[in-house]
Amino acid sequence: MKEPRALPLPGPLPEERGALFLWVRRGLPLAASVLAFAGATFHNAGRGWWLLAGVGFLAVAWPSFLRGEALLRNQTTVRRQDGLWAYAFRPLARWLGLEDAWILSYCGHNNQRVRQALGHQRAKRALILLPHCVQLARCKAGILDDLQACYDCGLCPVGDYLNLVLANHWEGRITNRSHKAYREAREYRPDLVVAVSCTDRLLKGLTKMPEIPCYVIPLALPHGMCVDTDFNVPHLLAAMETLVEPRRPSGEVQALRRAGIA
Repeated sequence: MKEPRALPLPGPLPEERGALFLWVRRGLPLAASVLAFAGATFHNAGRGWWLLAGVGFLAVAWPSFLRGEALLRNQTTVRRQDGLWAYAFRPLARWLGLEDAWILSYCGHNNQRVRQALGHQRAKRALILLPHCVQLARCKAGILDDLQACYDCGLCPVGDYLNLVLANHWEGRITNRSHKAYREAREYRPDLVVAVSCTDRLLKGLTKMPEIPCYVIPLALPHGMCVDTDFNVPHLLAAMETLVEPRRPSGEVQALRRAGIA
């Protein structure tokens, strides 16, 4: 019998970097509001229109200031508006060679707000969503139908994920299509989704499911898109430990270890 591998240990969540998105999302309407109010000061003839424009730009910026319970109450509206900003400036970011940085900044801004909102009252019904491409491409284990079919060979992150799910009684899904992941999430009705995917799919997911708080973790793509991808398992563990009420039963739980190779 092979020796069991040590499972990852939880640690602090990494710092989220959402400054770029926030500077655009909040900074542009605030700057426009200042200019509109200045116009009202210096152009008496059209003062009413300038004031109306200034108030309108303040209203556009206002959702970026929502935090905590206020954010959760207005989750759908805020995420839809933020998504519009993310998509609107994506072509410019692509032209500047900053597309991934722009999307990751949007994701980081989202994660910061979710962490703040769940800082005092953690989620009780969380769902983890992983893409099928984290499985080794040549592996024959049918993890889409049964996660416990994983051979736990250590050649991809699925084995660690399987054992963490079993030890902590987490709810998790591995899917090979985005629409299946959205359907799984809506059927389960979680109060938090922790999703792992490539940057493009993270952006799509945050805009397709605006009603559900989501904490997102980007994939590493050492071999390109959709082939033998990887993700930071300790990051996932830290997110679950920090944002979700523990479901681990009392006493020690022996994680499942399977012999076999992929």
